[in-house]
Amino acid sequence: MAPICFDIVGFDLDGTLLDTGADLAAAVNHALVLIGRPTLPVAQIKPFIGRGARLMLARALEVTGGGNAELLDELHPKLLEYYAANLCVETAPYPGLLDALDGLAARGLRLAVCTNKREGMARALIETLGLTGRFSAIVGGDTLGPDRLKPKPDLVVEMMRQAGGGRTIFLGDTENDTGAARAAGIPSIAVSFGFAPCTPEEIGADAGIDHYDELVPLLERWPA
Repeated sequence: MAPICFDIVGFDLDGTLLDTGADLAAAVNHALVLIGRPTLPVAQIKPFIGRGARLMLARALEVTGGGNAELLDELHPKLLEYYAANLCVETAPYPGLLDALDGLAARGLRLAVCTNKREGMARALIETLGLTGRFSAIVGGDTLGPDRLKPKPDLVVEMMRQAGGGRTIFLGDTENDTGAARAAGIPSIAVSFGFAPCTPEEIGADAGIDHYDELVPLLERWPA
């Protein structure tokens, strides 16, 4: 096996590790139905994902008739309650992910997760899929308290600390991910198959992959 010059490979969760779009969309649509709004297709909701459930809901309200802070305060906990009860109905790892994780672990790399999703929900989802033991750290949007979400670097730095430190690279599907990595002083890889299809140039990543089969070879070629 060719050596890899990193110690830690970090991953965003929604739209990067796991395709959670259908289950998140179901939770958003549940909230919309409660107030008599029309439901939205999964493809329209996916670009709203990534900055936490409240903002995802706010964007859905905007396109279905508008909303305000009072309405968000009313619906946000109901969305979370529904999602917690239906966390992993259709969610699944992206194709090739498990083999890529096996390949990285076989080379001695530590794996970690950094997501804007609440840590408890992230852990529950990862545990439901039987993946918990693969990760040295799982950091969520509430791990450090309010106002620390990506694209701020705080959660990525905490992920690195919990995973034991060392040279780190981070994978994500949005500018929130690449911006957080850049602010934390580490390189990033864009996945083109996430919720907002992108190129590395469009979201400021150092490289990109179109399938997880490409990840280990890319890291093997990365300059030391």
